[in-house]
Amino acid sequence: MRAIAALFVLFCFLVPSALAQLRFGFYGRSCPRAESIVRNVVNNRFRRDRSITAALLRMQFHDCFVRGCDASLLIDPRPGRPSEKSTGPNASVRGYEIIDEAKRQLEIACPRTVSCADIVTLATRDSVALAGGPSFSVPTGRRDGLRSSPNDVNLPGPTIPVGASIQLFAAQGMNADDMVTLIGGGHSVGVAHCSLFQDRLADPAMESTLKARLRNTCRSPNDPSVFLDQRTPFIVDNAIFGEIRRQRGILRIDQNMGLDGSTRGIVSRYASSNNLFRQRFAQAMVKMGRIRVLTGRSGEIRRNCRVFNNGR
Repeated sequence: MRAIAALFVLFCFLVPSALAQLRFGFYGRSCPRAESIVRNVVNNRFRRDRSITAALLRMQFHDCFVRGCDASLLIDPRPGRPSEKSTGPNASVRGYEIIDEAKRQLEIACPRTVSCADIVTLATRDSVALAGGPSFSVPTGRRDGLRSSPNDVNLPGPTIPVGASIQLFAAQGMNADDMVTLIGGGHSVGVAHCSLFQDRLADPAMESTLKARLRNTCRSPNDPSVFLDQRTPFIVDNAIFGEIRRQRGILRIDQNMGLDGSTRGIVSRYASSNNLFRQRFAQAMVKMGRIRVLTGRSGEIRRNCRVFNNGR
C-alpha cells in the first residue's frame, strides 16, 4: 500500500511537469485564433516591408541565445533600469512594433493567454514562409521571463572564429550543423553595415568583382549597409551557401564556415541542395525555439510585451 501511495505521489508530481512542456496546438482551446492572428499581422506588414523576415529572425536569435526564448529582449529600458535592449549587439534589432500589434489583438481576443515569447516564435516562423522559406509547425506554451539585464548579453560578433561559435551554440544544446544552418539561413535575408566587414575588404581571397562593388558602396557616408546574400536577398534559400563557396561571403564568420574543416562540408551540401537546406532550417528553428523555455507556472504571461506585469 505504501508503495502504491508513493507511486501515486510521484505521478501527481510528474504529470503537471509533463503537461507543462511545449506542445503543438497549445492554444487550441484557450485561444483558437492565436496563430491566425499573429499570421495576419505578419502578412500585413510583409506586404509593405519584405525586410521584416531578417528583422524577426535576428530578434528571435538574440532573445533565445541570452536567457532562453523568454521574450526578455522585448523589455524596454527605464531610467536606472537598463535592459537587454540597452546593449550594443541589440541596438539595431527591430520589428518590435510587429510583436506589439499581435499582442494588442491577442489581448482583445484572449486576454492574458498568449505569451510574448510565443508571439516572437510564431511571427518569425510566419515571416520565413512568406520569404519563400519552409513552412513548418512550431510547438507553443512558452511563458515570458521576469529578468532582462544587459549583463546577461553575450552574443557572437561577425568575426567570431568558427570554433568559438560552435562552442557558443553547444552551450545552448545545438551542434555545428545547427550553427551553419541558422547563421547561413538568417544571413540569407540579412544586411550588414560596412563597418562590420572591413576585414573582408582587405582579404585578398575575397572574390574581386564583389570586393570592388562593396568598396565602392562603402565609400558613401553614414556607414551604409549591403545585402549579405547578393543573389536572392529577400528569399530564405540556399543561395548564400553557393556565394560562400565562391569566396563571396561578406561577413568573416560566413566565409570562415566555408573554409573551416568542421563546417566546410555542411556549407557544400547546402549549396548543392535547397531542399536539404529547407528541411534542416525548419528543424533548427524548432530546436532553437526550445532553448531554456519557461513553461507551466514559471515566468508570466505579459499584458504588454515591453513591460513586466508588476511594472518593474
